[in-house]
Amino acid sequence: MYGYNYLVYIMPAILLTLFAQYKVKKAYSEYSKIDSGTGMTGAEVAKSILQSHGLYDVRINRVSGNLTDHYNPQTRELNLSDGVYSKKSIASLGIAAHEVGHAIQHQEGYSPLKLRSVLIPMANIGSNFGIYMVIMGMIFSRVLVNVGIVFFAASVAFTIITLPVEFDASRRAQIELENYMSQEALAGSRKVLSAAALTYVASTVMAVLQLLRLLSISRDR
Repeated sequence: MYGYNYLVYIMPAILLTLFAQYKVKKAYSEYSKIDSGTGMTGAEVAKSILQSHGLYDVRINRVSGNLTDHYNPQTRELNLSDGVYSKKSIASLGIAAHEVGHAIQHQEGYSPLKLRSVLIPMANIGSNFGIYMVIMGMIFSRVLVNVGIVFFAASVAFTIITLPVEFDASRRAQIELENYMSQEALAGSRKVLSAAALTYVASTVMAVLQLLRLLSISRDR
């Protein structure tokens, strides 16, 4: 099931993933060392943008780790990593503004974000156990194979719907940052966010190829 042929099958996705990771690290490393020229930290810019949209109830937290930034719609919390929260670099402001973009999506009831939230429970099961269900089903029950594929398909759908959510958040970030950054700095933040977006594209390609592989295997059994 996961022998040489499988590796050949998903090799394009693996290469794209490695390339995306390289681009993110390169862009972040470069623009995390260049001052944004705003005199503001990532947290300060995030707060300023939030308040300009009337989002006074979104809490901004500092979290440990590198590039662990995310917005939690359930708790309405904006979590910024150490390197983003307190730094004044182009990368820091770009990432902070991107996460604020998700908060604005939440405020506006952005449909893809709402759909993604609905898919989370099934997607979590599918990404963690879907493939194992299929493997067990091949031994014990055809029904379990089908159930595993359904759950894994939900995780793939989640990955696909993440693309417009992330692209839109980056678009919103760039628009907001026009009020703070020079055009040169904006170009830098765009490179950081574009590199990050490529990782989501790579994840989607990998997930779709895995699903197609599972469907192919299930038909052959």
